[in-house]
Amino acid sequence: MTVAVETGVWQLDQTASTVGISHKTMWGLVNVKGAFGTFNGQGEVRGDGSAIGTLTLDAASLDTKNAKRDKHLRSADLFDTDKFPEITFAVRSAELTGDTVHVVGQLTVHGISRPQTFTARLKDATGEALTLDAEFTVDRDQFGLGWNQLGMLRGLTTVTTTLRFLRTAV
Repeated sequence: MTVAVETGVWQLDQTASTVGISHKTMWGLVNVKGAFGTFNGQGEVRGDGSAIGTLTLDAASLDTKNAKRDKHLRSADLFDTDKFPEITFAVRSAELTGDTVHVVGQLTVHGISRPQTFTARLKDATGEALTLDAEFTVDRDQFGLGWNQLGMLRGLTTVTTTLRFLRTAV
């Protein structure tokens, strides 16, 4: 499938988008899932078909459906949301081939930035809207989130997104 995406500026539609994480805890026996409730983003598709953009998450809006755990995630042990209220992903390049988008960017968590690449899938695209699905893993230790009492937290965190963008009026 070959899809052309219109050039211009695209704004994230938060009401039709999701950003979630999952991580094995309790020595790999329990898969904890959470979703960010507040985030925004925008992007630009250039004339040559390449794209750039930014996604910003409110770190304190992560909801795992467990108030005690969420409070701990916001604490200085982990995200330290008082000092580092945002998680950002800056897209340096995004290249579309068929319905696959190769994304190269920089993820900043807990004040630490690291390169991050992944492949997204263009689910649908019209002249006015497009939807991207992606799933990739992050090593939380690389971002200073090393708290691991009794070795309970191991492995990588999986990030799953569905991002719906609307083309802004020119």
